[in-house]
Amino acid sequence: MTDLSRREFLGALGMAPVAGGLLTIAGSATGAPAAATAGDRMQAQARESARLRYFPNLILRTQDDKEVRFYDDLIKGKIVTINFFYAKCEDVCPIVTSNLVKVQELLGDQVGRQVFMYSFSLKPAEDTPRAMKEYAEMHGVKPGWTFLTGKPEDLELLRRKLGFTTPDLRADKDVTNHTGNIRYGNEPFMLWGATPGMARPEWIAESIEWMIHPDAIRLPHQHPEARPDGPQPQHKHPAG
Repeated sequence: MTDLSRREFLGALGMAPVAGGLLTIAGSATGAPAAATAGDRMQAQARESARLRYFPNLILRTQDDKEVRFYDDLIKGKIVTINFFYAKCEDVCPIVTSNLVKVQELLGDQVGRQVFMYSFSLKPAEDTPRAMKEYAEMHGVKPGWTFLTGKPEDLELLRRKLGFTTPDLRADKDVTNHTGNIRYGNEPFMLWGATPGMARPEWIAESIEWMIHPDAIRLPHQHPEARPDGPQPQHKHPAG
C-alpha cells in the first residue's frame, strides 16, 4: 500500500497552492461588481485549466440512488475529502472508514455545510447504491458524507485523474493499493493535500480544518502533546 506526500500529490495534479480568496469578485460601495484584476483572471484561468485536466464531469450515482456530476455537483466551489473504497473489503477499507467516522465527529456540523466528504467505489459493478447505503449505515456515517458509484470505466478514469495510482503496473491492478490514502482540498483556492487514511483522526481533522481556516493551525480541542507518532498529514499555507 502506498502513501503519497502532499508534494508528490501536488506534482501529480500539476497544481500549486494559490494565494488569495475565492474567485467571486467583491462589489464596490455602490453595489456594482468590481472589475476583475489581472490576478483574478490568471487565477480563473488556472482553475479552469485544473478542472479540464483533473476533474472530469462524470455522471455518478450516490448511495441514495441520486444522479450527480463529479465537478458541477461535488467539487466545484467546495472544500472536500476524497477516498476510494469498496463495500466487500476485508482489508484496509473498513479501518479507514472507521477512522473517517471519527474525523467526521471531530468536524461536527461543518460536514455537509463547509466540508463535503466523498468515498468513490473501486468496484462499481458490485457496489450498488443499496450496497453502499448499507455499508454507510453499518459504519455509522452521518449526513455530509456521500458514497458514489457509476460506470466502471468512469470510476477508473476518476481514480487515475485524481492520482490514486502507483507506477508499478502489477500493483496498480490491485485495488487494495488505492484504499489507504485520503485527498483533501479547497477547489476555489486550488489547494490540495494528502494524508494516510490511518493517521490519527485528530490530525486528519486538523488538516481539513486548515482548508477552511488557513490561519487556524489547530482545532480547539487539540494540544501540542497530542502529536501522533505515525506519519503526518502534509499541508502548506496557500501564501507559503
